[in-house]
Amino acid sequence: MKKEVIDRLITYAQMDTQSDENSHTCPSTPGQLTLGRLLVDELKGIGMQEVTMDENGYVMATLPANTDKSIPTIGFLAHIDTATDFTGAGVKPRIVEQYDGQDIVLNQAQNVILSPQDFPELSGYKGHTLVTTDGTTLLGADDKAGIAEIMTAMNYLIQHPELKHGKIRVAFTPDEEIGRGPHKFDVEAFGAKYAYTMDGGPLGELQYESFNAAAALVTCKGKNVHPGTAKGKMVNAAKIAMELNGMLPAEEAPEHTEGYEGFFHLTSIEGDVEVTELRYIIRDHDRELFEGRKAKLASIVEVLQDKYGAERIVLQMKDQYYNMREKIEPVKEVVDIAQTAMEKLGIKPIIEPIRGGTDGSQLSYMGLPTPNIFTGGENYHGRYEYVSADNMVLAVQTIIEIVQLYEAQA
Repeated sequence: MKKEVIDRLITYAQMDTQSDENSHTCPSTPGQLTLGRLLVDELKGIGMQEVTMDENGYVMATLPANTDKSIPTIGFLAHIDTATDFTGAGVKPRIVEQYDGQDIVLNQAQNVILSPQDFPELSGYKGHTLVTTDGTTLLGADDKAGIAEIMTAMNYLIQHPELKHGKIRVAFTPDEEIGRGPHKFDVEAFGAKYAYTMDGGPLGELQYESFNAAAALVTCKGKNVHPGTAKGKMVNAAKIAMELNGMLPAEEAPEHTEGYEGFFHLTSIEGDVEVTELRYIIRDHDRELFEGRKAKLASIVEVLQDKYGAERIVLQMKDQYYNMREKIEPVKEVVDIAQTAMEKLGIKPIIEPIRGGTDGSQLSYMGLPTPNIFTGGENYHGRYEYVSADNMVLAVQTIIEIVQLYEAQA
């Protein structure tokens, strides 16, 4: 099983499927369709039924029930795209067998080293088989590890019909990393009562709380005049942008927060004297505090509009997703069964809020309660990303255990 899940991950990782938030198509990049078509062929090849991929790149398939019991249809999802934070083109995964606990030189020429000194959790993987990057790209285990785990679990269940389960639906979705994953997802066609995203990190993660999330674009408009004759005339948009950012609480940023603490995150600043754009993401688990954060940014903009003129600063803000806890707590059995499955495998569940979001955040509000399960990965979205193949196997076994528990409890 370990070789199978590694082989799948490496195949998927080598395909460039980065999403693009500036694209208006679905999926946002053609590489996602390329991988989607490969997954369709693979699903058919292992014996899945009702295998489809629609024009938007959503792949769905069915594993029929092999029991006469009345069991709710359960779904498993993973996303096809990889993050935009770091290049995902030309990924060359490396396999580190029997990790010895020492530094891993990812790239000698660029002096890129994956070290337990910088990443203390790495020490806990001594003896594991790790899949890493070559130091020049991200790996894409987020969420190609999840795809590999679902595919491997389905193949195992097909090969072992003595393991009883109800109807299982799987889906592989585009554009999760840019917040659009469920936008064109057909919940009714998927037809599951509950689902799980295989999109978590380290072993044992089981999450049903996410951030409330919004994105903001602040456009500062200046007036450029030759600096030699600028007195009393020039308005520097870049300086207005700096002033605005300086009015936000410096300690409420990702690098200073943890747990349930929310933040304002300046993701990019781009411009010049004439026009400067600030892009933010706003996050908080508490809905009231979330609304307060949005109001805070809006009030800062208003102060600067009064100072420089309303036409000089324009704020565009939109909600992206909400905390799925509100929708999952009324059907807590979906979490309890996953927890029991992990415990049966000797895995200690880590039930903590996601400091982020998954497709499940939106799907839960679309009528499909969808908590999130670990994949075994660490350091997502960058050159230091890696995944434990040993823990990927445990993720596969968790899926298999979950579907058997639903059957046993029916």
